[in-house]
Amino acid sequence: MGQTVFISDADEYLFGQGTHYDIYKKLGAHVSEENGVKGMFFAVWAPNAAAVHVIGSFNGWDESMYPMEKIGNMGIYQLFIPGVGTGELYKYLIHTPDGRKLYKADPYANYAELRPGNASRTTDLSKFKWSDDKWYEGKKGKDINKQPIAIYECHIGSWMKHPDGTEDGFYSYREFADRIVEYLKEMKYTHIELIGIAEHPFDGSWGYQVTGYYAPTSRYGEPTDFMYLINLLHKNNIGVILDWVPAHFCPDEFGLGCFDGTCIYEDPDPRKGEHPDWGTKIFNLGKNEVKNFLIANALFWIKEFHVDGLRVDAVASMLYLDYGKRDGQWVPNKDGGNKNYEAIEFFKHLNSVIRGTYPDVMMIAEESTAWPKITAPVEDDGLNFSFKWNMGWMHDFCEYMKLDPYFRKGAHHMMTFAMSYNNAENYILPLSHDEVVHLKCSMVEKMPGYKVDKYANLRVGYTFMFGHSGKKLLFMGQDFGQEREWSEKRELDWFLLQEDLNRGMKDYVRDLLEIYRKYPALYEVDNDWGGFEWINADDADHSIYSFYRRASNGKDNILFVLNFTPMEIKDYKVGVPFAGNYKHILDSADKKYAGCGSSVPASIKAEPGLCDYKDYSITMTLPPYGAEVFVFQNPEVKETAKKTAEKKMANKAVTAKRAVKTTKKTTSSKKTK
Repeated sequence: MGQTVFISDADEYLFGQGTHYDIYKKLGAHVSEENGVKGMFFAVWAPNAAAVHVIGSFNGWDESMYPMEKIGNMGIYQLFIPGVGTGELYKYLIHTPDGRKLYKADPYANYAELRPGNASRTTDLSKFKWSDDKWYEGKKGKDINKQPIAIYECHIGSWMKHPDGTEDGFYSYREFADRIVEYLKEMKYTHIELIGIAEHPFDGSWGYQVTGYYAPTSRYGEPTDFMYLINLLHKNNIGVILDWVPAHFCPDEFGLGCFDGTCIYEDPDPRKGEHPDWGTKIFNLGKNEVKNFLIANALFWIKEFHVDGLRVDAVASMLYLDYGKRDGQWVPNKDGGNKNYEAIEFFKHLNSVIRGTYPDVMMIAEESTAWPKITAPVEDDGLNFSFKWNMGWMHDFCEYMKLDPYFRKGAHHMMTFAMSYNNAENYILPLSHDEVVHLKCSMVEKMPGYKVDKYANLRVGYTFMFGHSGKKLLFMGQDFGQEREWSEKRELDWFLLQEDLNRGMKDYVRDLLEIYRKYPALYEVDNDWGGFEWINADDADHSIYSFYRRASNGKDNILFVLNFTPMEIKDYKVGVPFAGNYKHILDSADKKYAGCGSSVPASIKAEPGLCDYKDYSITMTLPPYGAEVFVFQNPEVKETAKKTAEKKMANKAVTAKRAVKTTKKTTSSKKTK
């Protein structure tokens, strides 16, 4: 006996309250069975429609065959159609009160027709059997703030093109799965962030103008194929983050806009309901049903597709009523200001539900202003995101790196400023797709100098990034020195890996990622001064930065010394906190990375003497554009550990001695008897 799907009074009540977090299991198209007959159950929210019909490939798109029944007081229409299976195309024909006909895709559909078609398609998500239990067991109980997070941002359609000569050249989800897993494992990334997954009609929007919030795009296959991709990533210990776009939606006539002839998903006032810069519609967060649509959608991806995080796009555009608008294009709030109170409450509600239910799921805000308490808990009047993209760091980093080294000493503060506010939020340092499009140049082409200088510059820059507090994100191609800007129309320039400089860059980023994951000092204390200390943040004349990341247990602290000039600096002295040997573990000038070569030894012994306000120092010759990374120990911790070990050994010896005496005594007693 199959499952019977129906809308209950409780469903309607919770939906009206905005708290039906499983509403996607009722609205949309679902395999069902009634009185022993298998078919498809359809349900749609269209409160102001005069009538609604289901039309599709199963009835020749007949507009009168399948009228839907309006139930209850919420404006939900439903219909069970016997004999309809999976893979069928369909739409809702909505008759408006003023006599118009609208042909709408299903807002809750789990599958869509491949563009340029825009119908919805029936499917059954329950067909896929997950096998990622070990992944979830491994995550359980871990504080995500204290874990290494190195994200590979990726667009499936342009990562690599199929050599079969087809127009789009897309790899399917399953074909992509095997290739991307191998690459991510080789490079040591912890997570992949996928952009452009929710269904969208226009490739050039990169997936940021969505029409199918509950449907993974059909460009690369079926929904169960996407499940296969995530399952395989999890089985290889790689987390999955999706870009999620609740800020605005695509205005195309088959989508959510004026859905039943009236504005039920957006505000009818264009000053509230439209983004003039983007030409998109804005969700009306004052409506419970709309909030429910979005919150349930976030949970849908987490529960049904097992995603490990959502990167929430354009958060600032939701928080500010006047974002991207001129006078007269927006309406102030009840207090006359520009804060969007409804959006604030929406984020608090969203993140409280998700993080309260799934504490190991990451909610990541792309917020481009200095709005306070993005990652603070709700009880502290925060929005309760897990992380925030540090757009300020990204801007300063890119601007500094673009400078000719001659001018860098005048902008020295740009690389140190982010640490002054680092403790305000839980940050991710992003070098995302937005930084390698629209004539901004790829990361390597931003760099000054000749070609060899560009690559040397970027190696130093990436080292600074991986040493700096905050989790990490790199857009695809930037880890091997992609030279052209990104375009969704073509694959990455993989042929560059035939060149020494590009192979060297790829190997260097891989080794950076390996070091990042190996040493907890680089990730376990990211938003506290206890995990980061400047050695010298003021050597502007040489454009050199030195700092170290402190491990919470004092073991394996990591020292960074970074030369952002093309000059060799002889006998450069760096203050260090402890005596002992400083083991050299990474050198950006190493010839194996296509660097110029370096004379920095494998280990340097600290010498006593005040330097950089430290009691000891090490001295080296810094190569041009040299990034030197060392690991060192806190001898006080080492001594404590030694004493503890000696004490344990002594206790063991005493215990063993007592055991021997007891054995002898017992044996003697037995002999006497």
